[in-house]
Amino acid sequence: MSAVIDHPALVNLLQRAYSGERAASFAYIGHAGSLRRRAAERDAVRQIEEDEWEHRRQVKVLMDRYGIAPSRWYELKFYLIGRVVGLSCYVIGRFMPYFFAGKLESGNVCEYFIMMHRFHELGITEHDEMLYEMGVKEKEHEVFFQKMIANEPWLPLFEKIFHWGPDTTTNDVDLDALKPVPDSTSYCRARRDE
Repeated sequence: MSAVIDHPALVNLLQRAYSGERAASFAYIGHAGSLRRRAAERDAVRQIEEDEWEHRRQVKVLMDRYGIAPSRWYELKFYLIGRVVGLSCYVIGRFMPYFFAGKLESGNVCEYFIMMHRFHELGITEHDEMLYEMGVKEKEHEVFFQKMIANEPWLPLFEKIFHWGPDTTTNDVDLDALKPVPDSTSYCRARRDE
């Protein structure tokens, strides 16, 4: 029997993350496919796709544990988004898929740390390690995408417009100075109420 949680913001966040990970996976299938002449890049994007499928599985374990059903609306919405983005990768060139994937991953970092904050509001800390690992993995993805576009001529303009790039991020996680799990609750506090 699953435990039930009464925390609408956490339930919504879990449902959104579950569906969003599938959308990201579909987008990365298209992104990898568009890199047919760049084998090393293609393989790296495929690995990121696998990471996203694994995150979806892990989020589903949490949802099952607390009796949370997937949102039909999010499943449909993010399915369509993921498929459209994946197909667009074949026609928008190399730069934009990397740029927007990096911006997406930058936000996803906080998704898992905010999830940790929400669980803590209920006195639940047993998922900290898993949520930490997923947040850090998303940061690794962001850093990979930042490196892939670091020298692109369009980058300064896109960074200015979209507020993301090698010099701008939407989270406060630093892979070179990672805090241990117990201290990681300070991450993403500024984005907590979004």
